[in-house]
Order: sequence, then structure tokens, then C-alpha cells
Amino acid sequence: MLPTRSSKILVAMSGGVDSSVVACMLKEAGHEVVGCFMRLGSEDSVEEGYTCDPTKVREGKQGCCSVNDADDARLVAAMLEIPFYVLNFRADFGRIINYFVDEYNAGRTPNPCVRCNDWLKFGKLLNYAQTIDADFVATGHYARVDHASPTPRLLRGVDQSKDQSYVLFGSKIDRLRKMLLPIGEMVKPDVRAYAQAHKLPVFNKPDSQEICFVPDNDYARLVTEKSPNAVHVGKILDRDGKQVGEHPGHQHFTIGQRRKVGVALGYPIYVTHRDPVANTITVGLKDDLMSIGLKASQTNWLIDPPQQPIRCEAKIRYNSPPEPATVQVTGDGQLAITFDKPVEAVTCGQAVVCYLGDQCIGGGWIDEAISS
Repeated sequence: MLPTRSSKILVAMSGGVDSSVVACMLKEAGHEVVGCFMRLGSEDSVEEGYTCDPTKVREGKQGCCSVNDADDARLVAAMLEIPFYVLNFRADFGRIINYFVDEYNAGRTPNPCVRCNDWLKFGKLLNYAQTIDADFVATGHYARVDHASPTPRLLRGVDQSKDQSYVLFGSKIDRLRKMLLPIGEMVKPDVRAYAQAHKLPVFNKPDSQEICFVPDNDYARLVTEKSPNAVHVGKILDRDGKQVGEHPGHQHFTIGQRRKVGVALGYPIYVTHRDPVANTITVGLKDDLMSIGLKASQTNWLIDPPQQPIRCEAKIRYNSPPEPATVQVTGDGQLAITFDKPVEAVTCGQAVVCYLGDQCIGGGWIDEAISS
């Protein structure tokens, strides 16, 4: 949904097709568009397999803040004839990396993408937008903000397979007022078709898949490099507390993990518990992963906090389906979820996000899974 009046809009341009289309759509609609690339924490190196030839498919891993991405964003901005700036958020990005490492060391599984949206894209970047008198900040997220009512509503993206409203749940209402998500009304194939029709050279650029500061997906390596004294060999326990093996550090594992556990018991096993104090992991059966509810804290409500338990759908991770549930406020900044049926691998450190239909109504950070 685009503004009906001409506005000055800061577009967070990552160098990908989604944010490039956003900038193009807003410029085409007659708005004053300023492009901005956030220099974060990835390595400043040209990625193997990358080509600057817009007629060829771009191959190889793509991050969201590399030199290649900055060059792509700059090229698109030049084509659109809009101002383009690079903001150095490296120091601020260190806060996200520290959070990531601290959470793993505490036995939790972090979600840095949610924190990046809260702290940087709609935190520091929004502050910058205010210094240049921009009316809105726009990004390429697949979600929608309904500005039609006095209180803006965060909605799922039309493309359910790409919906990113989950990672935006932490945005405060006052930030939603300044947020534009133009491609939330589109599906991915149409976004690429739009980019190709407008001759944007990134129309076939692959989507980023990894966390930008862990491009090899080896989270434990990063944790070990940042906190070498916190990672130690420990015991692998079975569901009865008997030692069945050794692990290189509990930070190598997450709840529900099945592959690369390091032991074979003759039947499928899953990581069911991490104890950061004892430095142990527990393995068990799939049934041991089932939970009937959870407790969460650090809540953010996008509606008036419900005074009574209400029915909703709850997502316990970005790529999980929403589950029918009941949510209730249990204290200041706290909530509890009871699922209609047991769900698998509720993981401390992840966000739980609640929906009423397409509307995201709020959520919190999971502290405890309630076993069935």
C-alpha cells in the first residue's frame, strides 16, 4: 500500500531484487526516493561465482551487506536517478553479533534477523530517516502495513510462502506509522517480472539464504571464535540421564536437531534439551520434543494487550506453520501460549508470534516450553 500523497521516502536497498523493485515502484509513483545501503558486518570481498553482467544469472552465495550487494544497490539507484548513501552501521551491528553469541552460550537459539529489524532497519535507520526529513522508511519485506485506520496494522504478506511479518513483530506502533512495505501486496514471481520489465539488472539475482554474518552457516564456529573459553567438550545424555557419547560444545546443537548429533542408538534420535551450565545435551525420541504450550517474555503488542485469554494462531519460528492456540498476558512483558494440540521443538530464544487471521497482533521471546 503506497502513500496517496507525494512523500519523501528512504528505501533500505540491500542490492537484491525485492528492495530494488520497492525503490522503482516508489519512484514510478512520483515519490521523492532516497536509496540507502547499510554497511553491516559481512566481509568486504567479491563473492565467488558472482557476475556483474545483467544478462546472466547471478550465481554463488549472496549475503545482504557485501561489497557485491552495495555495488548492485548503487547501480540500481543510478539507473533510477535517485540519491544513494551508504551508512556505516558496523559498530551497531556488533550488538547483534554479541547477542547471537551470548544466546548460544546461554543454551538458547537466537533469531538475529528479528533483532536486526528492531535495532537497525527500523531503529537506527529510522532515526537517520528523521534527520533527512523523510516521511517513511521502505523495505523489501513480504509483509503489509495497513495505514487506513488510526492505528496501523501489521499484516501477513500476500505471498504466504514468503511472508515475513514474523520478523517484524517487534516493531512498535509508532514505527509502523513510518513503515512502508510495497511488495507485501505481490508474489515473488511478479516481483521478478516487474524487475525484468523495468530492466533492473538484479531481476534474476538469487535470494539470500544464510545469516549475513555466518555465510557458511557454521554458527558454532563463529561462537567459538568470539568466545573460545565458553565452548568445551561435554556429555551427550539419553532420556534416562545415561551418558551415550561426547559433544564438542553444547553450542553446536539446537532443539529438534537430528543430523550430526555424533551418536547412533539404533533408532532416530533428536536433541531434546541443552544444559549450558552442565554443558550437556540430551537426546531422545520425537515424542520428547512435543509441547502443549510455552512461556515468553519481552513481549510487544500491536493491539491493546488482551485482558482475557484470546484465541489466535501462533508461530514458534519463522518457517513453521501457524498453530491454533490460546494466548494470555501473564504479567508485565510476559505471555503464555496453550496450543490446541502438541507442537514440535518449541525452542528457547526463538520468537513466538501471534495472529488473528492475517493480522500480526504481537509476540514475545520464548523462555520455556511446557511439555505434554
